[in-house]
Amino acid sequence: MQNNQIANPQSGQLPKVKGPEMNDRDFVNDGLATCKYITDGLNMAVKEASHEQLHNDMMQILTETHQCARDLYNLMFQNGWYKLEAEEQQKLDQTYQQFNGYSSQFPYS
Repeated sequence: MQNNQIANPQSGQLPKVKGPEMNDRDFVNDGLATCKYITDGLNMAVKEASHEQLHNDMMQILTETHQCARDLYNLMFQNGWYKLEAEEQQKLDQTYQQFNGYSSQFPYS
């Protein structure tokens, strides 16, 4: 079986045995989780805002929060703290074919 993991090597700054104290990875991971939580709430608020200026302000905050989440993700990935699994090309092709077939159901071409 081949290794389909996509990751950078860890920086080596983290201890091998994790104690109860928070380290850099923990703080960044907590920030990323917080950004994800905030964007979920803001997505709903933006959709339901009836006042135009309030909508615009929340949209700006939502965009900035999404960018913050992206920056934290990139930091984690660069430090080897966030790993991804590469998918096999055959599975990608199958999924593409499945969803490409749905396009015939769209009302507009």
